[in-house]
Amino acid sequence: MAKSPESTPEYSLSRVICRNRKAKHEYELIQQLECGLILRGSEVKSVRNNKISIEEAYVQVENNEVWLIGCDIAEYPQATYLNHDPKRRRKLLLHKREREKFAKSSQQKGLTLIPLDVHLSRGLVKVTVAVAKGQKEYDKRQRIKQDSANRDIQQAMRRGKN
Repeated sequence: MAKSPESTPEYSLSRVICRNRKAKHEYELIQQLECGLILRGSEVKSVRNNKISIEEAYVQVENNEVWLIGCDIAEYPQATYLNHDPKRRRKLLLHKREREKFAKSSQQKGLTLIPLDVHLSRGLVKVTVAVAKGQKEYDKRQRIKQDSANRDIQQAMRRGKN
């Protein structure tokens, strides 16, 4: 009996390629949404090889279109003259209602749109975008203290069970 492509690890249904690790520390995430991404052939090959960075990227709404700006996808060496510009703006694919909702939320004071991760979903490149609010330094310190206290409580409970 032959194995289906979905059962092998390289063809799993979803695989995270790149994650913006600073996002959860720098921002308070309010809402998340998965978006499609318009890419050229050489860009898809580079993304599959994990040659992408979204650390400095952000999302902007212009003329009812959503754009990913500042995302760096390295050139694909085998593409020769058909290669892409690594820092070009890339359009995100959203339904009309989602686009309007994101446009309204991004225009509110103090809110911004940031990419959280890039992943493959059934062979397609997707971006998880979040509506976020920037955190102040004292908010970060409070959250770190609370996380530390919760961790200590969990450890004490585990010791009590043994």
